[in-house]
Amino acid sequence: MSAVSNLSPCCYGVRSVSFVGSNSMLRSTAGIHWMATAWASRRFENDTFRISRLALHHSRSAIKDPSIRMALVDERLARRGNVAKPSEILAYDLVQGALVRWSSVVDSSLPDPPTAVFLHGILGGRKNWGTFARRLAQEFPTWQFLLVDLRCHGDSTSIKKRGPHTVASTALDVLKLVGQLKITPRVLVGHSFGGKVALSMVEQAAKPLARPVRVWVLDATPGKVRPGGDGEDHPAELISFLSTLPKEVSSKQNILNALIQEGFSKDVAQWVVTNLRPANSLGPLSSTFSWVFDLKGIAEMYQSYEETNLWKIVEEVPRGVHINFLKAERSLHRWALEDLQRIHAAEELAADEGGGVEMHVLEDAGHWVHTDNPDGLFRILSSSFERFKS
Repeated sequence: MSAVSNLSPCCYGVRSVSFVGSNSMLRSTAGIHWMATAWASRRFENDTFRISRLALHHSRSAIKDPSIRMALVDERLARRGNVAKPSEILAYDLVQGALVRWSSVVDSSLPDPPTAVFLHGILGGRKNWGTFARRLAQEFPTWQFLLVDLRCHGDSTSIKKRGPHTVASTALDVLKLVGQLKITPRVLVGHSFGGKVALSMVEQAAKPLARPVRVWVLDATPGKVRPGGDGEDHPAELISFLSTLPKEVSSKQNILNALIQEGFSKDVAQWVVTNLRPANSLGPLSSTFSWVFDLKGIAEMYQSYEETNLWKIVEEVPRGVHINFLKAERSLHRWALEDLQRIHAAEELAADEGGGVEMHVLEDAGHWVHTDNPDGLFRILSSSFERFKS
C-alpha cells in the first residue's frame, strides 16, 4: 500500500486519521475520485510531522480488489515500514490531540490514550461530528476521538452487513471496531439514534468498555420515540419520501426543492442532499448524483430505534457507568413528563448502587444540538474530559 502525506492547514495541531473498509483501495486508476477538494500542502522544516487529509471514494466503475485502502497516513508509520490495516467493520476517522503519540499500528502494547466515541443519528454521518471533535482535540490534546459511519451510512455503506439492521447490531459493530483498534473508550457520545446505540453498547459488553465510562445520550430517551409536531422533523416520513426518489438524480437542487415542497424544512433538506455524491469518476463535473446511504437498511434501523427499549440499563446501571441524558430545550415532543420523572428516579437509585444517571438541559437548541448550540454543548460535555487524567 502506498502512503501519501501532506499537512492539512485546518488541523491546528490536531491529527485526523480516516479509514474505510476492504471494499475500496488506494489506486490511481480510473474509477476513483476525490470526495473533497485537495487540501493545501506545506512542510515543516524538519519534515518529521506531515499529515494527510485525503478522502477518496470508490465509484461504481472501480475494479473490485480484495486489497484495502488507507485515506490518511502519518508519514512516520511509512518510514518504519508499518502497514496500517483499515477496518473492515466500519469507516471511521480518528481525531487525535497534539500530545497523542499512540498508534495501534506502531505499538499496540502501549497503553492507549483516553478515547471518546461519537455516534451520529439516522441519515447522518461521521462528518457531522468533525468540527466538534477537532475543537475538543484542541482543548484536550491528550485525548483522541473516534468518529464512525454507522452501518448503512456514509462510507460504511460499501461494507456489506447482514441483517437485521437494528440498534443492537449497530452497537455490536462499534464494539467490534473498538476491539479491533485495541482501544477502551472512556466516553461514548450518541446523538438521537446514536444515543440508543451507545446505551446498547453498555448493555452488550463488559469489555472493551473501560470502567469508569461516561455515556452521553443527546436528545433521545431510552424507550418510546415520539413523532415530531408541526414544523419539526419527521424521520419516518423523510425516509419514506426518500425511498420514492430515484437512486441517481441529475440535480441536487431538484431534490432540495422536492423536499421543501413535500413539507420538510429547508435546513433538513439541505442536510439530506449532503448525502448525494457524484455518480462517476468525473467528481464535481459529474452529470448525475447517487445516494451514499442504504435507505432500505436505514428504514430497518429507524424502526428498531422506535421499538427498542433500553430503560433496564438506565434503571440498573452497571457500577462504574455514568449515563448522562441531554435534553434540547426546544425539542419538546421527544420528552414526556413520565420520561423525565423516570430518569430522575434512576438518578437516585444509581447513586446508591455505585453508578450514575444525570439529566442536563441544553438551552437555545432544537434536536440538532451540535449545530444549534455547539458552544453550550461543548461546555456541558467538557466535564467528561476534565475528569480523566492521562
